[in-house]
Amino acid sequence: MLLWIFLMKSSKDAMRKLLIFFSLCLFYNALQAQELNATITVNADQVSQTNQQIFQTLERSLNDFVNKTKWTNRVYKENEQVNGQIFITITEYESDRFKGNIQIQSSRPVFNTSYETPVFNYKDNQFSFQYIEFQPLVFNENVFESNLVAVVAYYVYIMLGLDADTFALEGGNDLFRKAQSIVTQAQGTNFAGWNQSTDRSRFELVDNLLSNTYKEYRVAMYNYHRKGMDILGDNNSTGKQVIAGTMKLFETMIKRRPNAFLVSTFFDAKSDEIQNIFSDGPKVDIVKLKETLNRIAPLYSSTWNDITY
Repeated sequence: MLLWIFLMKSSKDAMRKLLIFFSLCLFYNALQAQELNATITVNADQVSQTNQQIFQTLERSLNDFVNKTKWTNRVYKENEQVNGQIFITITEYESDRFKGNIQIQSSRPVFNTSYETPVFNYKDNQFSFQYIEFQPLVFNENVFESNLVAVVAYYVYIMLGLDADTFALEGGNDLFRKAQSIVTQAQGTNFAGWNQSTDRSRFELVDNLLSNTYKEYRVAMYNYHRKGMDILGDNNSTGKQVIAGTMKLFETMIKRRPNAFLVSTFFDAKSDEIQNIFSDGPKVDIVKLKETLNRIAPLYSSTWNDITY
């Protein structure tokens, strides 16, 4: 009888420990999150198609694919997820063939503020793919199986890599290499946008990101966000000085490579933010700043002219 009581007690202790263990595992998993918190929107308004069901199914499948796939081995907490939006506009559709464009936007929080700073804003017009409704979307990093999956996965790694670059100098290297691997696999296909000879292709974007020729861009991404934006809340004046100084890095780069692709991608995302930053708060020498901005990003001259204080 005593032995039975002892065994029962031991069993209860073991069960309690097991329950505690599983509870801790569940709590730990709850703290983990996938890398992306993204919204994917599929717009087919330009297509003469009365049945929109396939486009709605595609949109749901893409949201599940992007947000539920484990893209890296890194551990992300929920507040570390990369916020993104992907807009896919379908302009042509026939049978299982789709053609249109894809626009990618990403942002990240600024330290000690409720503000989200834009990191990437890019529109790719060379987008076509084949898709059958309810077709599983699965990314295999060793094999090219679907242009839809390949393009979306490529831009996921670009978003993750750029986000990493804003927190650590060249922090996105391994992620950009994954994007580059997708390019290598896709170049053997007939789908547009991957070819080295095409201007402003997916090849060119990731090649530039990993090239030492454009190293100032990577430094600028880190300085602008980590040393500039992240201290604006505590020291507005110093933050502004760092951001203004960052523009000189682009000036150095375009002297070596005029019309650099990466410069335009930076200012496509940042022009409005820069105008807002320098139109308020502690003064900096905006005359020299505007001269620099007009040299490196003349397409935004009207925006730079609006910088006042």
